[in-house]
Amino acid sequence: MANIGNLQTGIVIDHIKPGKAMDLYDALELDKLDCTVAIIKNAPSSKMGRKDILKIEGDTPVKLDILGFIDPQLTVNVIQQGKVVEKKTLHLPQKLVNLVRCKNPRCITTVEQELDQVFLLTDPEKGVYRCRWCEHRYDE
Repeated sequence: MANIGNLQTGIVIDHIKPGKAMDLYDALELDKLDCTVAIIKNAPSSKMGRKDILKIEGDTPVKLDILGFIDPQLTVNVIQQGKVVEKKTLHLPQKLVNLVRCKNPRCITTVEQELDQVFLLTDPEKGVYRCRWCEHRYDE
């Protein structure tokens, strides 16, 4: 049985905006992996007031580009033998593939369903992404 409180091997995603842990859980498709996951919601934080935390046990591949897109302020700690061995810095990814959909009704992706939804980072300072096919700006 796993003791997720004291991870021996795994990843801790910290400084998640309160209430957003389940969004990350879904985006990372953790329900499809065979691993133990702990979701801590509304934990006290001196930096943020409140925060969520995800603890993922084992050598689980996590798509850091997705995390960088969702919130580049997250902290990702890699745990081995019960100790933090690496703190990963997140960045906005240059390209998003099938993570978000183009909302332009005239985009070719609305007709050609098999085409990948591809967005390219066009303004890193403002976090602006545009559709590869029609250049429509991505807005949440």
